Amino acid sequence: MAVASAAPGSIFWKQLLFSLLVLILFCDACQKISLQVPSHLRAEALVGKVNLKECLQSASLIQSSDPDFRILEDGSIYTTHDLVLSSEKKSFSILLSDSQGQGQKEIEIILEAGGKKVPKRHMKDAVLRRSKRRWAPIPCSLMENSLGPFPQHVQQVQSDAAQNYTIFYSISGPGVDKEPFNLFFIEKDTGDIFCTRSIDREQYQEFPIYAYATTADGYAPEYPLPLVFKVEDDNDNAPYFENKVTVFTVPENCRTGTSVGKVTAIDLDEPDTLHTRLKYKILQQIPNNPRHFTVHPDTGVITTTTPLLDREKCDTYKLIMEVRDMGGQPFGLFNTGTITISLEDENDNAPYFTETSYTVEVEENRIDVEILRMAVRDHDLPNTPHSRAVYQILKGNENGTFQISTDPNTNEAVLCIVKPLNYEVNRQVVLQIGVLNEAQFAKAVNSKTTTMCTTIVTVKVKDHDEGPECQPPVKVIQSEDCLPAGTELLGYKAVDPDRGTGEGLRYKKIQDEDNWFEINEYTGDLKTVKVLDRESTFVKNNQYNVSVIAFDADGRSCTGTLVVLLEDKNDHPPQIKEEELTMCRHDKDYVVLEPTDQDGPDNGPPFQFILDNSASKLWTVETRDGKTAILRGRQDLDYNYYTVPIQIKDRHGASATHMLSVRVCDCTIPSECRMPNKLSREASLANVFLGKWAILAMVLGSVLLLCILFTCFCVTVKKTVKKCFPEDVAQQNLIVSNTEGPGEEVMDANIRLPTQTSNVCDTSMSVGTLGGQGVKTQQSFEMVKGGYTLDTNKGGGHQTLESVKGVTDTGRYTYSDWHNFTQPRLGEESIRGHTLVKN
Repeated sequence: MAVASAAPGSIFWKQLLFSLLVLILFCDACQKISLQVPSHLRAEALVGKVNLKECLQSASLIQSSDPDFRILEDGSIYTTHDLVLSSEKKSFSILLSDSQGQGQKEIEIILEAGGKKVPKRHMKDAVLRRSKRRWAPIPCSLMENSLGPFPQHVQQVQSDAAQNYTIFYSISGPGVDKEPFNLFFIEKDTGDIFCTRSIDREQYQEFPIYAYATTADGYAPEYPLPLVFKVEDDNDNAPYFENKVTVFTVPENCRTGTSVGKVTAIDLDEPDTLHTRLKYKILQQIPNNPRHFTVHPDTGVITTTTPLLDREKCDTYKLIMEVRDMGGQPFGLFNTGTITISLEDENDNAPYFTETSYTVEVEENRIDVEILRMAVRDHDLPNTPHSRAVYQILKGNENGTFQISTDPNTNEAVLCIVKPLNYEVNRQVVLQIGVLNEAQFAKAVNSKTTTMCTTIVTVKVKDHDEGPECQPPVKVIQSEDCLPAGTELLGYKAVDPDRGTGEGLRYKKIQDEDNWFEINEYTGDLKTVKVLDRESTFVKNNQYNVSVIAFDADGRSCTGTLVVLLEDKNDHPPQIKEEELTMCRHDKDYVVLEPTDQDGPDNGPPFQFILDNSASKLWTVETRDGKTAILRGRQDLDYNYYTVPIQIKDRHGASATHMLSVRVCDCTIPSECRMPNKLSREASLANVFLGKWAILAMVLGSVLLLCILFTCFCVTVKKTVKKCFPEDVAQQNLIVSNTEGPGEEVMDANIRLPTQTSNVCDTSMSVGTLGGQGVKTQQSFEMVKGGYTLDTNKGGGHQTLESVKGVTDTGRYTYSDWHNFTQPRLGEESIRGHTLVKN
């Protein structure tokens, strides 16, 4: 397309016809508009612009009938996504309506893909030549802070379609119908674009706008033309430091070239231009002499220029710095700032005492008291490890008498006594004391010193009248075990330090748990009041302690302990705690003997076990480890009680005989053992230890029984017709007796007179009347009023003289009747006695 000149007269009618066609299209502008678009449209691409106000002045609702397009209030048409036109034409409608809903308009939009062909010219019009296409992006820039005059011409856009059509030009975008509004406008007939006021580049770097070319009837023969108006920078902003207050720290005594920190500045002008090429410079150092710092002009890094930074002379420096743009040229814009540099402390100053020597006096025997304070000075930073003092006693404290510490509040040395001084031993002590810091000393060029500062302290001891001394606090003496009462032992001795002897001291016992000793008040010697026993519960580890107090005439005292070390003596034979043992045959056929010996190990095991001759027939004993033994039966023993005499000796022959009671039982554990009864146990025990005495007793019993029988026989031979009980017998009553022999429990108190006075006689009773009665093991006799009663438990029967004789008269019995009744039973007891002895 090119711009054409005015049509010649030969085509007058054609121009007239064209004008009528344009008029008709203009009248139908609200119904149909054609736009020239490429066949491929990207998302959010501007398709064209329609003047909506020509169709409906107060349109409040704008809608598109095709979701592929969206319509803005200014009539701009944008695609909603990538779109490819499959045919040469695509149409949709724009629906307009006002707020009341009364006026509604519809605009038909026809999109023509590939552009619109220009009518061919006739050969007669060959004088018209195509000019260069003008509808294309043109680079354009604006200078910020322009002084005008305004409006200022910026650019002109033209379309080649103006050769064939009447073209109207318009623009939209930032600076036109978006913020900032009305900065640019275009003359719709000429396409000249103007700027209305000055621009700040720091606020708007560029303006992307669109230019449109349309005909009177709304036809767009050209695509929307994107234009970018770039704002050229003007050096209108001075650089400034990023931080208003900048503080750096650096150690004192640091090396030359040590980096202190980096300063940064900001310039709002266009980056990477001369307007933002900054240079740094130190204008002034406070204090200024000497100069310690420098700055790199391009990077802003501050470094040291000397190793002589001393915090003790100056701990803070201030630098007045300048930053200038335009590469530091004099015409560049600049700003200044203040940089503060603080020096970090190092331990480069050794502490030192304010005095070279000290003298102090102290009384002897004083302990845990402060005797001296020493001040030091240190130029390093206070209350830090570089200045806090650490004190040491270098010489003179070999015995640990003194202790030195640091007062955390004043940093002074505090000297104390922790052990008493003795005026009689040493009247003066000289101490050498040194001081250092908690932190290690820095080896810097300007360090003041590297050696320890020392001072001398002379401690003078003052004499003091002191009480007795108990040295050593514990004294040990040896004594024999079983030492008899009345034996004297050497006691505890104290000393008067002023005299060097124990003369004039008195002693008193303050602790003696079992009261074994008495003490001599003047000498402190001990005398036993009891036999000393190493096995006593008051003896621990063969030691018995006695506490003694010694005091002088003024009442001053000291306390000592006398330890009596007892030597063991073999004065205790081995013992067995449990002498009654149970042998469960279902578990094991032996019992274990575990004797103990109260004496020490030298007088204890190994033990020797010896059985008595009588016991060795049934039992054997085996020593296992010298401390225990096994008692075992020689054969299977009956379940019964057995008494086993056994002798136990220790290694030195001290012995004791123990009568062990062994119970052989049918059980698994001893608690399950059940023996028949106590009587069986007594009988079994009698089998073991009665022996010859039991035989002698039974022989004598047999002789006595024969004598009784002989007497009874002689009485019956006389055949006395009438026999009466002796008067002394008749006047007695038999009481219940549970013993084997009759009459053993009869006492005078049990004898009572009968209430009847009739004669107790009977001549009809014969000797053999009571014969053939059953044998009785336990009998009860009772003499009641007027007669005798015999109670037997055998078979549950009850026999009396009446039942045996067959008479009812209980008032008269002869002596022979009584004799005949008791004789068979006495014979039975004799036979039972012989059986017992035999068994």
